[in-house]
Amino acid sequence: MQVREAGRLPSGLPADDDHPYRTGAWRPQHVEYDADELDVVEGAIPAGLAGVYLRNTENPVLPSIGRYHPFDGDGMVHAVRFADGRASYRNRFVRTAGLAAELAAGEPLWAGIIESPAKSRRDGWGARGKLKDASSTDVIVHAGRALTTHYQCGEAYAMDPVTLAQHGPASWAPAGGVSAHPKLDPATGELLFFNYTTTAPYLTYGVLDAHGTRTHLQPVALPGPRLPHDMAFTEHYAIFNDLPLFWEPEQLAHGVYRPRWRPDLPSRFASVPRRGGEPRWFEAAPTYVLHWINAYEDGETIVLDGYFQRDPVSRPDPADGAYGPLKRMVDMHAMGTRPHRWRFDLRTGACREEPLFDAISEFPSIHYARPGRRHRYVWSMTAPRGWFLFDGLVRYDLETGAEQRWQYPEGVYASESPMAPRPGGTAEDDGWVITLTTDVARDCSECHVFDAARIADGPVARIALPARISSGTLRMLGARQRAGRVARAGRLGVRVRRSAFGVRRSALLGKFRGQSVPRTVLHELADSIGDGVRAGLRPPPRGRPARGREAAWRVASRAS
Repeated sequence: MQVREAGRLPSGLPADDDHPYRTGAWRPQHVEYDADELDVVEGAIPAGLAGVYLRNTENPVLPSIGRYHPFDGDGMVHAVRFADGRASYRNRFVRTAGLAAELAAGEPLWAGIIESPAKSRRDGWGARGKLKDASSTDVIVHAGRALTTHYQCGEAYAMDPVTLAQHGPASWAPAGGVSAHPKLDPATGELLFFNYTTTAPYLTYGVLDAHGTRTHLQPVALPGPRLPHDMAFTEHYAIFNDLPLFWEPEQLAHGVYRPRWRPDLPSRFASVPRRGGEPRWFEAAPTYVLHWINAYEDGETIVLDGYFQRDPVSRPDPADGAYGPLKRMVDMHAMGTRPHRWRFDLRTGACREEPLFDAISEFPSIHYARPGRRHRYVWSMTAPRGWFLFDGLVRYDLETGAEQRWQYPEGVYASESPMAPRPGGTAEDDGWVITLTTDVARDCSECHVFDAARIADGPVARIALPARISSGTLRMLGARQRAGRVARAGRLGVRVRRSAFGVRRSALLGKFRGQSVPRTVLHELADSIGDGVRAGLRPPPRGRPARGREAAWRVASRAS
């Protein structure tokens, strides 16, 4: 492995820090690396796997004012690049305005999400205001740029998806910013996004074309301030939600931003014509959903899959001590997150819903070409009871009900895991699933590659990273075909990212070396995107290590 330190930020965290989301698997990383010729410690990197996997991670440089929540940490993007059976790695902080201000001040300037914004020393960002825009929740690639976003709304920070060179805030973001989990339609190249605020109409929906030009922006009126974390879409509709976990207007008037669970109210879902129009609302059982899996149209019905929470606000266990409430906030088992399906009848306005599986999981991935279209397989993350960590993967077959699982040993934790289709493959599960791991006992991290059809067999390749990384979240998936046009699919729900697993927060920009790819996978899908969406990825010549920008396969052309 050839490793170069590319940068470093000084840690402002306490030397005796005992916070569970700044220690252990969540211990932050403050060094930026470039590493080529990564060591394959087991198996072999598949010859057909070529591209870049991106993951965004909460990685605090300074504590927030008052109580710290894991979603408060500064954004850091990790990139693992594959070509010709080799891999390289680099990581970079997202150089946000908030991070720059705190580095200049030498101290935290903003209160975190579970503290009162009145404690912040400066105005800031976010749906509630006076919050640092850490841009640490999600990453997605669109129009030749990787875009990082924050779950409480802020700027969309642009980076080169291969070199991670920073390009600052995107100019198209509206007033009120952009929420994490914008969605990219690989069939059109459009990016669908939203934001939410504490003032009427409370939610705004927008669309970028394949070139990155904003073509649509409209309000979606809600009855009050809400907390939508994610959105979904179909071929003709954008899907938004009004779920009964939200800030109480009476408390907001006194500066109190404490979400309240209202199981006496229904869940409401809006289908909005993608190019603009009035929303149509449907009602369902009360719940909260962090991430959606996918949505599609089945005749006159919209089908929406996501993770139903049986107990969105569970009570903390006194035995967990001072961190008990924080532990419960993001414990998938306490919330009871399970795959669920809603069916909205466009003729009658009725909604039918049903559980899909009884297993606890969240943070989904589906085949690259399936967002907005019918899907069969879902790759999802599993978690241990307690703290917010991923201990394995599960593959769901929605046709047969079959499950496949891979479980990591205790103390080894994964990241949200995108699926990369195999060039020339025809089956929906023909490809690979990729994740980054954090091994607390061995104090190291690896990149693991799985056969997407055989998750239970374990990784087909384990690749060493130059340093242990913080547990993280969201990711996105993209693909290139021979004509140079790029189709890109955003995280559904994380994500990563998430890689929250955020995680919504990793990305895979795939390179398909001139091979013919069937329509059901990528080939004609990529052709449907306009000529303005182009990216040429060049691997270094065989026989010598990659150098400079070449080490990441530079992007040779950009959307005009």
